[in-house]
Amino acid sequence: MRALLVTSAGVTCAMALTLPLATSAAAAPTPDLHSASSRPPSTSPASPGAGPPAVRAGAAEPAGSTQSLPLAPLAASSDRVAGAPEAQGLPQRDARPFSLVGVVWDDPEAELHGTVQVRTRTTGTTRWSEWQDIETHNAEHAADLGSAEREGRTVRGATAPLWVGDSDGVEVRVRPRSPEASDHHEHAEPSDHHGSAQPQDRAATPVPLPEGLRLELVDPGEDPAPEPARSAPTGRAAVTPAVFADTPPTAAVLPEALTAEVAAASAVNAELAELGATAIPALTQKETLESVNAAPGAKPYIGPRPKIITRKGWGADEKLRERNFAYTKTVKAAFVHHSATGNNYTCKQAPSVLRSIYRYHVKSSGWRDFGYNFAVDKCGNIYEGRAGGVSKAVLGAHTLGFNTNTMGIAVLGSYGSTNPPAAAVTAVSKLTAWKLGLFGANPKGKVTLVSGGSNKYKAGVKVSMNVISGHRDGFATECPGARLYKKLGTARTSSAKLQGR
Repeated sequence: MRALLVTSAGVTCAMALTLPLATSAAAAPTPDLHSASSRPPSTSPASPGAGPPAVRAGAAEPAGSTQSLPLAPLAASSDRVAGAPEAQGLPQRDARPFSLVGVVWDDPEAELHGTVQVRTRTTGTTRWSEWQDIETHNAEHAADLGSAEREGRTVRGATAPLWVGDSDGVEVRVRPRSPEASDHHEHAEPSDHHGSAQPQDRAATPVPLPEGLRLELVDPGEDPAPEPARSAPTGRAAVTPAVFADTPPTAAVLPEALTAEVAAASAVNAELAELGATAIPALTQKETLESVNAAPGAKPYIGPRPKIITRKGWGADEKLRERNFAYTKTVKAAFVHHSATGNNYTCKQAPSVLRSIYRYHVKSSGWRDFGYNFAVDKCGNIYEGRAGGVSKAVLGAHTLGFNTNTMGIAVLGSYGSTNPPAAAVTAVSKLTAWKLGLFGANPKGKVTLVSGGSNKYKAGVKVSMNVISGHRDGFATECPGARLYKKLGTARTSSAKLQGR
């Protein structure tokens, strides 16, 4: 049974419950602007994930918004096949500032067989970018079929999101592709920037584009404001602030007030860091082993805990997500992904990229929360992803068919033709050595998983996989990109060594 295991903050999961799910604002049929305050009220006022009632609310969270614009037919090109579906898009237009773009449609089961390209204008300038391709296949990252997250929400089909930086103008075009081209060229680059049809495109009538195509322009909002420094409580260590690999360290801070939602997302990490911490501090292997209270004489293989920037640290708006947390029984394997958002970001911008992806997953795609359990940026910073506790078996929406009893790690960027930075691969090794070690998994080993249904394995099929696998091992996809996929052997070896194997 693919039930969601729901529990209150800091309480061990014990039973399967029906998850109350809010309707996504992205389902609106007309153009709209989703603000951070537009989240529908929860259907469960006493929801376990709502946080301790004693915590004073009122702390500000980063603002953000989503402009959702319906696409319209574009003028037919001279080489368009008679009777073929029309291309859709939007001509150049002004927009409120945004930093990430994507295209969504009504039916989450429908594939977009075609190409999606976008041009953007840098805010406050007249400079337009070149046409950029948006990865059209993102359904393989979704919640499993038949799960409450998939069936109980207004989920939509979606492309991968693309990070474009601070922009205030946009142009987009979506062109259908013929069945033959869809079979063989789903990930190929277009021949030019003018939409000239290839010979194989003329061989058959193109597959119609999905209904209800909309362009999503996501503004991640401002980075969290620095919080005033406070001395640590007596007998306890100071909170470790979020420090990024390419920025100088700052003073330890403690928040003066937390909203109930922020407190709930933080409380599930209470054994690892202070309430409201912006980062979970790293531990040596000795300290890590002491922290897990291993049985006398036991030799657990657990790597040293790496520093992990919390959701508070990257500025997650906790009012966006579903209030409850969802768990599975254990963590048997890790699936490595790339975010396909492009590589044009700095590590200082990584929190903004995460907030944008988070908003796109929840407000545009209709998911309950950020899809991945963890994220890693190009500088090797590790981030908490989906809420529920970094040391717990949190159910994600990262590998369709294999979300149960696994975790998903997204390396921010696109690594089909670009090598992943060594720092990012090292971070994957450190994270998996610790997290898989908590559940007794050998990073160099194999594990048998039962498919929940994907385009590669039917539901119920038992599959032997590497404990550290790439997304493509469970789903027919290019993710995590050929260059990153080739580095997984190195990650397995390094992860096992960190565990002491």
